[in-house]
Amino acid sequence: MTTRKIIHIDMDAFYASVEQRDDPALRGRPVAVGSAQPRGVVAAASYEARAFGVRSAMASVTALRRCPALVFVPPRFDVYRAVSQQIRGISADYTDLIEPLSLDEAYLDVTEDQRGVGSATAIAAEIRARICKTTGLTASAGVSYNKFIAKLASVGAERTFDSDLTNETDLLDALEPVIDAAWTRISRAGAAGRTLTLKAKFADFKLVARRC
Repeated sequence: MTTRKIIHIDMDAFYASVEQRDDPALRGRPVAVGSAQPRGVVAAASYEARAFGVRSAMASVTALRRCPALVFVPPRFDVYRAVSQQIRGISADYTDLIEPLSLDEAYLDVTEDQRGVGSATAIAAEIRARICKTTGLTASAGVSYNKFIAKLASVGAERTFDSDLTNETDLLDALEPVIDAAWTRISRAGAAGRTLTLKAKFADFKLVARRC
């Protein structure tokens, strides 16, 4: 039986990163895509803003309270869609089995190595490099035999960049709260019986570092 090879590609702080890419004055500054109006909401936050606790879906007044220097920029969904199509085109060079989740993330089934790259991890690294070269943006990627763990692995890849974690043991420690939270949700949903080996198998995942 052939083991499935799933890649989860997730663009890093996508909307905010596009804005920082296109406006050099925003680079290195805490940026929120959205509206600063009293009833506004943060659609996306740069990593500089996240350091202050600013997150997507947060009320703008709360975000400004946490980070008074926060710079709001209006969303440009036409631009985000265009960049997303570029990324989709790169992914399509490796597989026809693409499951988009949003403009900035998707699952790729690369069980069949169409380009003879050699491994799913190598495919993920190649895709990330091409995304960086084509769009000037970075992506995180996780590789596993199922979608759930691949997504967790991409979270770990992103945390590698944020926390300067350099080995898999440290990464697993950093991801423990994420795993526990996911495990709790699964158990509450009544699916625990089908996923009893999740934690044991989690160490099988592969991480692809976020660095461009």
